[in-house]
Amino acid sequence: FVPVNCGALPEGLLESEMFGHVKGAFSGAIRDKKGRFELAHGGTIFLDEILELPKAMQVKLLRVLQEGSFERVGGERTVRVDVRVISATNRELKRQVELQNFREDLYYRLNVVPIALPPLRERRNDIPLLAEHFLRSAKERGERTSGVSREALALMMDYAWPGNVRELQNAIHFALVKSKGEPMRPQDLPLELRQPGNSGSSRGPTRK
Repeated sequence: FVPVNCGALPEGLLESEMFGHVKGAFSGAIRDKKGRFELAHGGTIFLDEILELPKAMQVKLLRVLQEGSFERVGGERTVRVDVRVISATNRELKRQVELQNFREDLYYRLNVVPIALPPLRERRNDIPLLAEHFLRSAKERGERTSGVSREALALMMDYAWPGNVRELQNAIHFALVKSKGEPMRPQDLPLELRQPGNSGSSRGPTRK
C-alpha cells in the first residue's frame, strides 16, 4: 500500500516521484529511482487530493490507468505495473470537470466504484471508535492516557464537527495535554466543544 499526497509534492518533482527516474535524468539524479507506481506494483496506490494534480500529470496518469505502463523520467524502457488505484478529494470532482479543472476522461477512469464519505456529524457512531483509535495511537507513542469520561464523550457526540475527523483528532490531542494522564473531562476539551450553539444541528462549512 503506497499513499501519495498529490498536493504535497512539488510540481517540478511530481513526475519523478510518481514514475521514477533514471540516473542522469536531471541535476541531482545520481542513481536510478523507482516511483510510487512502481513501488505499488502488485498492491494499491492511494492518490489523496487528486484534484491538485496539474493538467500535464493528469494526462500521464490517464495513460497509466489505460495501459498499465509508463517510462521513468529520462528513461526509454517501458515499465509495466499492476496496481489498484484509490483516489480521494475534498471537493465535488464532477463539478470540477464542468469547470474544466479536471479531465473528463480521467474522471470516468477513476470513478469506477465511487464511495461518498458523509461528514462526521452524519455518522456519529464513528466518534467513539475514532476517539479510541487516536488514544491507542497516543499510548503507542508513549503518552499517558486513561480514556474519555462519559461526560466528555457526550459532548463529542453532540458537537457538529465542521472540521470532521481532523478536528476530532486535534481535540483528542488537546485534551490529552490538559488531562495529564487522567480520564478526559469536559473541561479538558477545546472551548468550541463546550460552547452553546455548537451542537449537531449546526450546518456550518464542511471540510472532508
